[in-house]
Amino acid sequence: MKRKLDANDVPSAEANEGTEHKNIDNAEDFESLNLDPRLRQALVKVKFSKPTPVQIKAIPLALEGKDILARAKTGSGKTAAYVLPILQTILQKKATDPSLKATTGLILVPTRELAEQVQKSIATFAAFCGKDVRSVNLTQKVSDAVQRSMLADFPDIVVSTPARVLANLGTSALSLENLTHFVIDEADLVLSYGYEDDINALSKAIPRGVQTFLMSATLTAEVETLKGLFCRSPVVLKLEEKDDRSADISQFVVKCAEDEKFLLTYVIFKLHLIKGKVILFVGDIDRCYRLKLFLEQFGIKSCVLNSELPANSRIHVVEEFNKGVYDIIIAADEQEVMGTSTQSKKTKEAAEEDQPSSDDEEETTNAPNRPDKRRKLSTKGKDYGISRGIDFQNVACVLNFDLPTTSKSYTHRIGRTGRGGKSGMALSFVVPAEKFGKHKPTSVPTAKRDEAVLSKIVKRQSKLGHEVKPYHFEMSQVDAFRYRMSDALRAVTRLAIQEARAREIRQELVKSEKLKRHFEENPEELKQLRHDGELRAARIQPHLKHIPEYLMPSKGKRGISNEEVGYVGFRKTSENRIRKARDKNRGKGKNVRKSIGGRKVDPLKTFNRARK
Repeated sequence: MKRKLDANDVPSAEANEGTEHKNIDNAEDFESLNLDPRLRQALVKVKFSKPTPVQIKAIPLALEGKDILARAKTGSGKTAAYVLPILQTILQKKATDPSLKATTGLILVPTRELAEQVQKSIATFAAFCGKDVRSVNLTQKVSDAVQRSMLADFPDIVVSTPARVLANLGTSALSLENLTHFVIDEADLVLSYGYEDDINALSKAIPRGVQTFLMSATLTAEVETLKGLFCRSPVVLKLEEKDDRSADISQFVVKCAEDEKFLLTYVIFKLHLIKGKVILFVGDIDRCYRLKLFLEQFGIKSCVLNSELPANSRIHVVEEFNKGVYDIIIAADEQEVMGTSTQSKKTKEAAEEDQPSSDDEEETTNAPNRPDKRRKLSTKGKDYGISRGIDFQNVACVLNFDLPTTSKSYTHRIGRTGRGGKSGMALSFVVPAEKFGKHKPTSVPTAKRDEAVLSKIVKRQSKLGHEVKPYHFEMSQVDAFRYRMSDALRAVTRLAIQEARAREIRQELVKSEKLKRHFEENPEELKQLRHDGELRAARIQPHLKHIPEYLMPSKGKRGISNEEVGYVGFRKTSENRIRKARDKNRGKGKNVRKSIGGRKVDPLKTFNRARK
């Protein structure tokens, strides 16, 4: 049911911007939020015991029908903060009119991957609602006829990108006349991904009086634009992110030469200095494959995540990483990396226009004064992509192989780890100015500004109460591995990278088709589909996979670093004692035993036959 409007088309139940609602901080658990028992049952099933700050503040306000503009970091529970009130309203309507069929909720997201996540969240929270709640994800790659049939039954909630909504509105397959809830998730990214024209068209199609949620990690000029288009006197929630200060994320910086990035990465993974799942952020797609081929030389498996891969494959890579199928993702953190195929050209054009600002804070304050709208919308650098929106779970470490171009992007990157009360680590490689450009094959243009960006990162993190510490590698202990690093890098030629890139796309296109058709009916076979296989486009050197004893540091792993990180990995490190003993005794012979004195004796030679 829509909210009533007064003579000036303003909702009667309005709240002043920034006002705090009484008693919203008293909700210590979901029971106190007065949600439907079926929703509480679903929350218990997924072990949601205590609401997050954004949920505590947003859900009561949403249930009162107020528009909400919420700023909260990625991973803070923003999805549940708007999904639960929408589901609650739908269930209340169905209780009075069980035959009601109408699309009352529309959720817009910037990428297909985020649409998949939101759709799964809806399914999770509505698990005990039976047929009372039906939702559709319009970003699936199906024919127009199939999408029309999906919408013909009037699903309660539609999840989509702006372009897909407009396409279905144009064919009259989707009707918004009964819409009561409208959500834009990751609002600060929607315009940056090239949806400006689509959003302007949608602002005319959305009925007046619809309750609006704008969820964002930052309050930028883009969010202000959306607020003016869709909201009427919204309650603005600027959460202080108290959990930011208590988050157990150890942040370290290593200053090294460009080729030493590869050397240290090799040592870190081969000697298992970091335990658990790791995301390596690199600057562009070529760097993805250079690093993957480099690690393959040493038998270190990894998978790649970038904008060239089919969307089905990208979604599956994230899902399998979250399940623990593989531990290392090499991600090209570019703006268009997680964009839909229909928007990739726009995003790429916007990214080409981008120039990093002299100060991160000026990106927001100066944006409204720029006359060129295209340039205003492209103020976000290419380093916005993987670091935002995608739900990576149980990430032990974020390794910034290439430092991001802004301190804001750094904050979003490291937000992938240390979530849910778990500890995490962020390790960043920084190229000093005097070492930039010394090793051409491994050089990237953005590294020229590493020290300037690092100073902003340190300043920004100190304001948040965090310290970025130097991490000291004993390079004298690592130098023994240097010639192996050089051998591996020489094998990873530019031609090898191009071939690997093409081969990966061909392989993933085949896998993507299988994911789309066959694996929908055979979900168990997904376990056999991996994305971390060897590309074998570089010259294979089998001897590099094994580390001889003479190369090991004299003091072991402790000899590489002179300080303790204090990080505990997610994976269980205790060994199976029975298996260890079995492996130790294998090949020693079954009839060999120790005598009382500890010497090994042959029972056949010491057998004494009793004399008659």
